[in-house]
Amino acid sequence: MMFFIILQVFCSLLTWLSFYRGLRRWQDHRAPEWSCRLVTLAHGLIVTFLSGYIALVDGPWPLTHAGHPNTALQVCLMCLSLGYFLFDLGWCLFFGNEGDLMLSHHLLSVSGLVLVLLLGKSATEVNAVLFVSEITNPLLQVRWFLREAGRYPSLAGDVVDFLFVVLFVALRIVGGAWIMRVVLASTQTFWMLKMGVLVMYAVSWAFMLDISRFARRKVKKRRSAWQRGAEPPKSNGHLPTC
Repeated sequence: MMFFIILQVFCSLLTWLSFYRGLRRWQDHRAPEWSCRLVTLAHGLIVTFLSGYIALVDGPWPLTHAGHPNTALQVCLMCLSLGYFLFDLGWCLFFGNEGDLMLSHHLLSVSGLVLVLLLGKSATEVNAVLFVSEITNPLLQVRWFLREAGRYPSLAGDVVDFLFVVLFVALRIVGGAWIMRVVLASTQTFWMLKMGVLVMYAVSWAFMLDISRFARRKVKKRRSAWQRGAEPPKSNGHLPTC
């Protein structure tokens, strides 16, 4: 069983790496980050759909079955995401373009996925964490591509920012608190995973503080521009990747 899990993780890592290499050849005139962002966008969309399906349709329900044995579909998703996070962590370390907070987020994700695969249980709550974490990721990538295309200072950029903030607060902060409470109260969840979920939620709040500062600056600039009767100032749309 463990050999099969290791094989799935290896195949996942190879798939994401091959996808990245293919994009690099296709978009060789662009910077490596362009291809990496496309890989991240694909992972975010796939994992959001699969984790949502597992939590809401296939089951079990994470708020009542924390610490239960992993299902076959959950294991597949954990292996798929673990392969991606290993790829992305290696990419970030190689290019050195991410700060300590993002690297900590990646290390926590890798550690949590490895732990549930080794234990054979608690994928239910990790699947829920993946869902609330990854659902905002595609919006981050869309913002980056809008910025690169010079189209971020527009209605599309404002809509993406608004949806990102709303989803982050509703799911990652409010929903994350609900999941954390259930995990900490569970008698079947391993204590190391409880600590990991707690630290991951703290990381979400660190991201939230940065997002709040960004939102305040953007609102002030917009208000100032409107008061002057000028066009809203352009912003580079930079936000921490989470």
